[in-house]
Amino acid sequence: MSKMKLYIGASNPAKTSQMKTGDWGTEWAYVDEEKCIACGQCVTFCPEPAVELVEKGGKKVAVVDHDYCKGCWVCYTVCPVEAIRMETKDIYKL
Repeated sequence: MSKMKLYIGASNPAKTSQMKTGDWGTEWAYVDEEKCIACGQCVTFCPEPAVELVEKGGKKVAVVDHDYCKGCWVCYTVCPVEAIRMETKDIYKL
């Protein structure tokens, strides 16, 4: 049995068109659905309305909405199973 870190705090902003990322930020978060245990840490601590848990193939997994992801690394930091990776947006790749 593995140990999980539990981070204290919460964020749950509402989705509005004013919160969309646009060209802000250079990276996006991506979830490895095979590793995700649907603990909800990323959803709870995302400072934007970018991450939610959804049902996919009979399993709950975290999904990142890149319309709202600012690339802040919070979800990456709090994920207890390293299911989230950060990648540079295509427009910033050489």
